[in-house]
Amino acid sequence: MAQDTSIKQAQFDRIASGNGFIAALDQSGGSTPKALKLYGVNEDAYSGDDEMFGEIHKMRSRIITSPVFGGEKILGAILFEKTMDGAIDGTPTATYLWETCSVVPFLKVDKGLADEENGVQVMKPMPELDALLARANEAGIFGTKMRSVIKVANAAGIKAVVAQQFEVGKQIAAAGLVPIIEPEVDIHSATKAEAEDILKSEITAQLDALPEGTKVALKLTLPDVAGLYDDLADHAAVVRVVALSGGYSTDEACEKLATNAKMIASFSRALTEGLNVEMSVEDYNNALGSNIGKIYQASL
Repeated sequence: MAQDTSIKQAQFDRIASGNGFIAALDQSGGSTPKALKLYGVNEDAYSGDDEMFGEIHKMRSRIITSPVFGGEKILGAILFEKTMDGAIDGTPTATYLWETCSVVPFLKVDKGLADEENGVQVMKPMPELDALLARANEAGIFGTKMRSVIKVANAAGIKAVVAQQFEVGKQIAAAGLVPIIEPEVDIHSATKAEAEDILKSEITAQLDALPEGTKVALKLTLPDVAGLYDDLADHAAVVRVVALSGGYSTDEACEKLATNAKMIASFSRALTEGLNVEMSVEDYNNALGSNIGKIYQASL
């Protein structure tokens, strides 16, 4: 059921000014086997995509239903499409997140990355996006997330990434959802700092050109120069700037995040670090709670 205006406003206020971070629970087809393996579920434990997604849904459900996962420290959660379509304890996932956990639901909408060109990977085409956005609205989703990747400081490539992100972002905003724009810079790039300077300029130009009243969030790699994205966080069109962990360990990511006062976390791998399917309830909740605590503190 689509959210009413008062709920949408409450969710907007929470994301815009709340203390906490956004949990990324949106591993998709390509990254799911790796995420499951880190969790202790090897590929011989499932057969085919349906069983694989069943296993990752169990993993995500265990995270979401843990007593340490909730609105006290977590503002939002980004879901994979199959997670949105699923249920937790018999309640649709997005509804469960908001009504039980006070966590704002987001949806990953991209269909993966195109082949590398000009040192970047833009998003694959999304011909069914309007239909997906309609379903997301009906499910009570607040916003979306979509990812591109920048490998080197190639000005033409970065311009193409940002232009595509904002073009699709405007389509999402027109559907009544808040897009999280995510042009990730590879943490292993030899030209990472230079790429980040180009990226900031391109994002600023696109933000300045947005129709009045359009709101977006930004999800960016933790920058080499602390505070680099403070100006973006202060832009009138920006609801929040969140950071991706990008392969850094939980401790590394939190250390870097703590030096960027106007960014909060939106971590995936760092959130689930050390969790294992075989853990006892107590050990599992302690490990997840420790990760959540570190990420929360770094996001303040």
